[in-house]
Amino acid sequence: MQSSQTIEFTLDWQHPYDALGTAFYTGVQPTPLSNVHWVARNHALAEQLGWPVHKWDSEKLLSALSGNSVLPGSQPFASVYSGHQFGVWAGQLGDGRALSLGLLDTAIGPQEFQLKGAGLTPYSRMGDGRAVLRSSIREFLCSEAMHGLGIPTTRALCLTGSPDRVLREELETAAVVTRVAPSFLRFGHLQHFAANGDTASLQLLVDHFIAKHFPHLLSVEAGPKRYTAMLARVTRLTAEMLAQWQAVGFCHGVMNTDNMSLLGLTIDYGPFQFLDGFDPAHVCNHSDHQGRYAYARQPQVAYWNLFCLGQAMLPLIEDQDMAVAALESFKTDYPMLTDQAFAAKLGLAGSQSGDHELIESQLKILAAEKTDFTIFWRRLSHATALLATQAPAQAFEKVRDLFMQHEGWDNWLPAYERRLQGQDLLKTSSQMLQTNPKYVLRNHLGEQAIQQAKIGDFSGVADLLRVLQTPFDEHPDFHHLAGFPPDWASSISISCSS
Repeated sequence: MQSSQTIEFTLDWQHPYDALGTAFYTGVQPTPLSNVHWVARNHALAEQLGWPVHKWDSEKLLSALSGNSVLPGSQPFASVYSGHQFGVWAGQLGDGRALSLGLLDTAIGPQEFQLKGAGLTPYSRMGDGRAVLRSSIREFLCSEAMHGLGIPTTRALCLTGSPDRVLREELETAAVVTRVAPSFLRFGHLQHFAANGDTASLQLLVDHFIAKHFPHLLSVEAGPKRYTAMLARVTRLTAEMLAQWQAVGFCHGVMNTDNMSLLGLTIDYGPFQFLDGFDPAHVCNHSDHQGRYAYARQPQVAYWNLFCLGQAMLPLIEDQDMAVAALESFKTDYPMLTDQAFAAKLGLAGSQSGDHELIESQLKILAAEKTDFTIFWRRLSHATALLATQAPAQAFEKVRDLFMQHEGWDNWLPAYERRLQGQDLLKTSSQMLQTNPKYVLRNHLGEQAIQQAKIGDFSGVADLLRVLQTPFDEHPDFHHLAGFPPDWASSISISCSS
């Protein structure tokens, strides 16, 4: 029953692409589900948006965010795009199971709201337009985990479920995630119009994107110079995102060009994984038989995807050398940003010659034994504080214990100690603890929450959401969520249906 305290939800919806015309999207109504219910609600994001918590009591909102009704003023639509999948041109794709409700002005700026799993669209191809509870829990939690880590990402406002059956590898129950982002435009949106030779529509979309999301570029001379500046900006944002992915051991799993955001946001959480043991060759997506999207290959794939974007924008930039120059900035920006990210994880103040070699040698030691990535960095953060009052052997004892073979660690440690000399070690440790998370969304944690949810217990989802939103905090009541993965974790299979 609706609470008597509930205030009617009134929202001023805008259509983000209405001025562009229907070549860019198709209006489509969501397909209702039966007996919908809340699975999880992100109160923190709701408050950031300026939505009072008590409005969650609204049955009207539950219905609308499950795709069972449409809020007044909203004009749901699906957008068309194309792209490369696993390095092969796939042609026209589009929002096959995502419906945008529209754009709202919020306390954190204009945000587009999108339902994932709300039914068929004109771009569903052979799909059913649905999402299942399993994959929806993973996306809901990982969106907020990445935000908690400070990594650019689409957000997840809520998750609803239904007993309606959906066929994947087996019959599963349906779910709908409400995603939020300033824009869901992808590399593939531009590729679509470029591939069709529709330069007029391509220019219209790019001009719209610049005006809405990169307004500072309006001061650049209109035409090729402005479009080149946009390409350079997207390249930089992508480099920043990739450096942050690598620093936390995040594997996306399916870095197709249609899964790359023009705003440098992590988007489309499917077969993702946070590394347990550090294995640069790890392939998290069991559908990726060639290992194209292995952890260590992600930066190169991003660079390749950017070149696909540059090719799509070439009709506007007109000069291949200008486009290449904008893209080549990735080759200098990404290594610099990655070194900065890992230097922060090591607590290195300033920048000194030899830092890159210190970082690389440590990563080789971790890779040699596939040392637990998250636990290593967290223990190192605590140990650095102990170094202020203890001898190195005692201070770093728990870190050393992570290695079966001690020689590599023992040889590396003296160089690290020397590099820290002169620093306030307590301050350094504090900064490291705000850089190296205690909690990440490991596969086995997600799987445990999913199994609970399948029998109607959503407490595991709520607990994970709580710690993942503030992953650098200790959360002593949830210490068990920060332990080593169980042996069975390595047998979890994730694919494009995940």
